[in-house]
Amino acid sequence: MATGPARILVVDDEDSILQFVSYNLKKEGYEVDTAMTGDEALERAAATGYDLVILDIMLPGSDGYEVCRKLRAGSEVPVLFLSARDTELDKVVGLELGGDDYLAKPFGIRELQARVKALLRRSAGSGGRAEDLPGEHLRASGIVLDEASHEAHHGEALIDLTPREFELLATLMRYPGKVLSRDQLLRQAWGWEYLVETKTVDTHIKRLRDKLSAAGVDPSVIETVRGYGYRIGT
Repeated sequence: MATGPARILVVDDEDSILQFVSYNLKKEGYEVDTAMTGDEALERAAATGYDLVILDIMLPGSDGYEVCRKLRAGSEVPVLFLSARDTELDKVVGLELGGDDYLAKPFGIRELQARVKALLRRSAGSGGRAEDLPGEHLRASGIVLDEASHEAHHGEALIDLTPREFELLATLMRYPGKVLSRDQLLRQAWGWEYLVETKTVDTHIKRLRDKLSAAGVDPSVIETVRGYGYRIGT
């Protein structure tokens, strides 16, 4: 993230929501832009380097899912879905398209602010454990992860990870061979104040396995321990 106030794009077709969210985020010191359609959001995102996009799903023209998909094609900007559609399927679709979090309407402003803070912190890579050393290299199952450069490699292949996937892989690799519960993964990879369902972990593990497979890593190196959580091999 660049030095200075974080820049946030809020996308919603309800002006009252835009004003409410924008006002409260500006009070927290953020720079906030708004858009009321998916196409406008994509135009603004292409012209401005945002640190976070808060995105409604039901939008005129390109809906929020389509906007997220297009953003993900060329950007790792964190995306927080903010929507009145709150079924489990809606949440899973949003996360599988590359969203980082999902908050259902109606929502409390304090919860929104907490999630925004957590996403920005994790994206900046500043949320690791205090004892993590700058430049530390983690190794497990043939993967080498550089915490300073936020890169992971398997041999010569770069593993293409979003900030959230990187933090999840790093958390697993800090404890090779040890089973970590979903709650433990949420606390360490998302942050202690992160208010999401544990099913979010399952969705991100699936995406992480797909990224590992694309880089030539056997995705089964991340083992599911039924009824508890996940571990990565040594």
